Amino acid sequence: MARPSGEDRSVRTLRVGEQVRHALSDILLRGEVHDPLLSAVTVTVTEVRMAPDLRTATAFVKPLLGRDEQAVLKALRTNTAYLQSEVARRVQLKYAAKLKFLLDESFDEGGKIDALLRAPEVARDLGED
Repeated sequence: MARPSGEDRSVRTLRVGEQVRHALSDILLRGEVHDPLLSAVTVTVTEVRMAPDLRTATAFVKPLLGRDEQAVLKALRTNTAYLQSEVARRVQLKYAAKLKFLLDESFDEGGKIDALLRAPEVARDLGED
């Protein structure tokens, strides 16, 4: 049997990552985690990156309005075992993926770039002649 090419594997990891993202989002949205902080704050799962062997999933999260980011991250990490078991139940894989949670910094970076582009010096250089 032929071994899948790198492109096939990346499509598979993207597809599984999206399934894990949907499962995590659903669990958090429904308030299934019995944690007072996670019940009080809306957490967005922006992306899930799967390892090539599908055994590790890195979930990038962002609390609504960026409130209590470190506390939310700590609560997610505290409840990792429960979240892993629920994701494994919903996403049928050979092995249950180990979850890691990181804050999604892309929104902050986008804001910094936007502020730089609006700076008077840069706006002057970008202006029409």
